Amino acid sequence: MGKYKGFAGSGMNANKNVNNVIRQAQKMQEEMEKVQEDMESKTVEATSGGGMVTVVATGSKKIESIKINKEAVDPDDVETLEDLVLVAVNDAIAKADDMMTEGMSAITGGLKIPGLF
Repeated sequence: MGKYKGFAGSGMNANKNVNNVIRQAQKMQEEMEKVQEDMESKTVEATSGGGMVTVVATGSKKIESIKINKEAVDPDDVETLEDLVLVAVNDAIAKADDMMTEGMSAITGGLKIPGLF
């Protein structure tokens, strides 16, 4: 039993360390929630076709608006317009993801947390 002498008070230190980790995790969660709320109110803009289609999305990936230049509307070529809209929407969503990731990285120090972003 002599070799375990140093462990008598280590239980208290371990509990203190665990409590500190829990407090830090709670603080990080609160900060991440604030950043997420902030990012959800911000918007990103994406265009395609040299500005023929413009999409605005929030940080939560909600499409706020789609603007289509009337020159992009050709009744004989609807497929091109569909492609332009698709490209702009996907780019807006990617930009929203990037914005959220950057905001969260400021808190997590670049640590990727599954399911968060």
